[in-house]
Amino acid sequence: MPTRIGLVTLLFAWLALTGHGQAATDREKLLNDSGVYGTFVVFKVDEAWWKLDQAARVAAAAEAKAVFQKHGERLTTDVYLLRGLTERADFFVRIHSTELLHNQNFLVELMGTGLGKHLANTATFNGLTKKTNYVPGFSDDLKTALKTPPDPGPKPYAIVVPIRKDADWWQASQDERTAMMKEHTEASIAYLKTVTRKLYHASGLDDLDFITYFETARLDDFNNLIIALERVKENRHNRQFGHPTLLGTVRPLDEILDILTQ
Repeated sequence: MPTRIGLVTLLFAWLALTGHGQAATDREKLLNDSGVYGTFVVFKVDEAWWKLDQAARVAAAAEAKAVFQKHGERLTTDVYLLRGLTERADFFVRIHSTELLHNQNFLVELMGTGLGKHLANTATFNGLTKKTNYVPGFSDDLKTALKTPPDPGPKPYAIVVPIRKDADWWQASQDERTAMMKEHTEASIAYLKTVTRKLYHASGLDDLDFITYFETARLDDFNNLIIALERVKENRHNRQFGHPTLLGTVRPLDEILDILTQ
């Protein structure tokens, strides 16, 4: 009788032989360009999943992996383990593509797999990357500071904070909002080396206005960054900050599937 590891190896080898390999997606372009759609999908595995025999779970995990690989021509995905850090969910997936329809088609197919039928979708955020709105109005010194490169090395922790602004924020003039964002940015400069951030615009695509995504190896610095941002005037216009906040660890897909098949 093959071991669990043997079953995983055999099934994933079968996927490679049958043409389900990861396509060459321009990942860096999708992660860095403006005009790219980002979808964050949070999943909790139901109790029935853990009652399946191991071979059934391994086969269902391999089916799910094939869906990730199949859609690799049109999108890129990152997966994060939440299990152990929250009781609300087990993992989440971040998806990038040039068409939101690609994200939807991938998720519909994933949820139809043997694994997907045991996943409760507890939260979904949709947003769009854009060019910076306020940086052109900053001083040259601040613009230079924003180019500070992050520290080298892995950043294993990912944090997602959804944000919704109040009506007064949107009714303020461009100059007023630029001044508040200048203060916001100045408060974050000390943490540029250890905390990286990516912003998604969600107004009209979600009940949110922004989705903020962070990576760091220093959760203490992230904690201090958030405290600093809570002290600036712009924070008064946050009707929603978090709720939910997602704190997870960046993991390869195979590792997360292995955890789910243990």
